[in-house]
Amino acid sequence: MLRFAIITLGCKVNQYESASFQDSAIAAGYVMASPGEDADCLVINTCSVTTRAAVQSRQVIRQALRQHRAARLIITGCHVEAAAKEVAAMPELAERPAERQVCLVGNSEKEKIAGLLTTTIWPDHLLGNLAEAREIARLPTRRFAERSRACLRIQDGCESFCSYCIVPFTRGKSRSLPPREVLAQAAVFVASGYHEIIVTGIHVGYYGRDLRKEYRIFNMLDELSINFPQIRFRLSSIEPTEITDDLLALFRDRPNLMPHLHIPLQSGDDSILARMGRRYRADDFAAVVARCKKTLPQAAIGCDLLTGFPGETEQLFENTYQFIKMISPSYLHVFPYSPRPGTIAASLPGHVHGREKQRRAATLRALGDGLRLAFYRRHLGERRQILLENDQDRSGLRTGLTDNYISVVTRSPLPAGSIVQARLTAIDGHQVAAEAEHEN
Repeated sequence: MLRFAIITLGCKVNQYESASFQDSAIAAGYVMASPGEDADCLVINTCSVTTRAAVQSRQVIRQALRQHRAARLIITGCHVEAAAKEVAAMPELAERPAERQVCLVGNSEKEKIAGLLTTTIWPDHLLGNLAEAREIARLPTRRFAERSRACLRIQDGCESFCSYCIVPFTRGKSRSLPPREVLAQAAVFVASGYHEIIVTGIHVGYYGRDLRKEYRIFNMLDELSINFPQIRFRLSSIEPTEITDDLLALFRDRPNLMPHLHIPLQSGDDSILARMGRRYRADDFAAVVARCKKTLPQAAIGCDLLTGFPGETEQLFENTYQFIKMISPSYLHVFPYSPRPGTIAASLPGHVHGREKQRRAATLRALGDGLRLAFYRRHLGERRQILLENDQDRSGLRTGLTDNYISVVTRSPLPAGSIVQARLTAIDGHQVAAEAEHEN
């Protein structure tokens, strides 16, 4: 019996795609290899969003070649798209035995992986031409292994070309899954027993711009929430310029659209935002957050921050710090800037020393911890719907996630993926203790 394994790095879109590869392997007659077990076929879905992610992707390839000595290897993802020649030239690949098959697959060709799994002779590569890709790769899937929530990829590609980002070059132009196919995939997840679906994409706010006129992310969320009223839908991330009053009203009026908005900020200083190629000013972002809080007072509002960007002086960093304190989001995701070859920012003057970038990141993360705890405290005593994320440990405790993105620990006999009603009682470290009151 042939055994299959997959290693996934990076974003939720990669996670969705890997789930589709796994389904294709099972349909082709493979069984999933257990941890530590040798595989006959291995797929590595790489990432290249930062230099560190690219390095990690190559490390994973080397490690996989050592651990799965007889496996046929499919290597795909953004690192392949960005650096196929460099990947192919890795000594571990270039000097491998002739009988060991390896195929590099570009992002625009991922739907061909299903066909590779049913054939015995592989080409060395299926790279395609991402610049000419006009349709999203069809990668249907039934479920996510060992996950309480399903990711629904509705869009691929990005056309923003921020100065620090390689993604437009590794994912191509924005391409959307037609609405009927989105609804069909959602129906499959519902039939598989999922109660929460994360709507995701590389730039999900661009959804629909390549489809029919006047059909956007608002319309897709409208259809999903109407067609599946029993399912919790969570939006993975959306740019501040794409948060309209109509979208906020939809979140307010549809109880199955989770009150949670993750909005990339990157910097709270206008000069750094301009150098990054971001399409808003700090005041614009603050106004968006204020509208979100007014319309959705219970919502979690998260922000991405990129600190240590070229030209960020101590004063400009302080501007960001004070800006975050002023707008008071619910949590932060903080990353120190990492130069990415092939981007404009890599050649900008004024690079910040690595140690200083780490200090600034730590400072912002400490601020984020305080903001998160303040958000948690504000909701103590409330009764909220909680999605159970794992099975009970020896003490009977398990983790869960509220509709507004509060991480909780509670007790319930129901399986992971179930939804329970619970009252938030106390802060428990970086989580909130919750008492389940009744199960749905």
